[in-house]
Amino acid sequence: MKIFEEYTLGGKTLKNRIVMAPMTRNRADASGVLPDYAAEYYRQRAGAGLIISEATQPSAGGKGYKGTPGMHTDEQQSVWSRIADHVHKDGGLIYCQLMHTGRIGHTSFFPKEWSLLAPSAIPAQMNVSDAEGNDVPAEVPVAASREQIQEIIDDFASAAQRAVAAGLDGVEVHGANGYLLHQFLSYGTNLRTDEYGGSAAGRAKFVVDLVTEMACRIGPEKIGLRLSPGGQFNDMQKLDDDETYLHLVKELRPIGISYLHVLRRRSTPLHVKLHEGWGTGFIMNTGYMGTSELMDLNALVESDEADLISVGRNFISNPDLVARWKSGIPLSPWNEDTFYVGEEKGLIDYPAATSK
Repeated sequence: MKIFEEYTLGGKTLKNRIVMAPMTRNRADASGVLPDYAAEYYRQRAGAGLIISEATQPSAGGKGYKGTPGMHTDEQQSVWSRIADHVHKDGGLIYCQLMHTGRIGHTSFFPKEWSLLAPSAIPAQMNVSDAEGNDVPAEVPVAASREQIQEIIDDFASAAQRAVAAGLDGVEVHGANGYLLHQFLSYGTNLRTDEYGGSAAGRAKFVVDLVTEMACRIGPEKIGLRLSPGGQFNDMQKLDDDETYLHLVKELRPIGISYLHVLRRRSTPLHVKLHEGWGTGFIMNTGYMGTSELMDLNALVESDEADLISVGRNFISNPDLVARWKSGIPLSPWNEDTFYVGEEKGLIDYPAATSK
């Protein structure tokens, strides 16, 4: 099967084309530091061609969920260094996903003098999580100033530098699922009239500027970008337009980042155009389509609809997922009750059925 073949991405050789998708697990402490056993969690899954870590805030102001890790203090970086070492010792590769929640965050996560920032002062029509883990109505965000936008860009670039210094192989920029970058890309959440809004080029500019600065700091080959065009998660309500995404790809391709990671709800002409405009290094996630069977995923690679496939929940309950698929061993079911709570339980206690 082609999905089990090696693939070169960002100058690194992946041992297969199966990527562990980023999945929030909420095990970090209040200061955004992951527990030591997180290194074992990622090590167990080193059979993936590439691991993309759980969403990680690049700054305290980017946090929007209780229990998510950060990449902006020395203590946080130290644990990520242990994680990188564990994954590498088992022959794996790992990128850290960097995410700012934007309007989906809550002011209880940071000092009172700080603001909840977004492209425009448009609240999400939904409940969000506060620092205690309670569901509360979304707050009205503050439209970020140009200076604040530059600070966020610097936060991402500095976090990327920390990730590389920690020994991680690269970073994935989270531009999907209704979080800050997606909010800038959408005409429904970005009503700006300055250079960061008002047109496809304007809506794409924040992401382009951010990725450009990160590439200057750590090199483009260590950067990936995740997008979810048309995604409705976090009250996005189909507020995307094809022109913005096609312009974004046109601007980013010359920079030479390692991959584009797209969440696909269904096959659309836009996804085909994005792949054509991007070229190689195209990762597809089909979770929203309900497609998770090996034969279906391999067919997407065989038909060149994608170069690599990212898989989420099957990796939670099957740390040796790739080896199981190769050997035809049935997969273990996951327990949703421990997705976001449980400390070690539900994180590192799923047994392997193979020796990898």
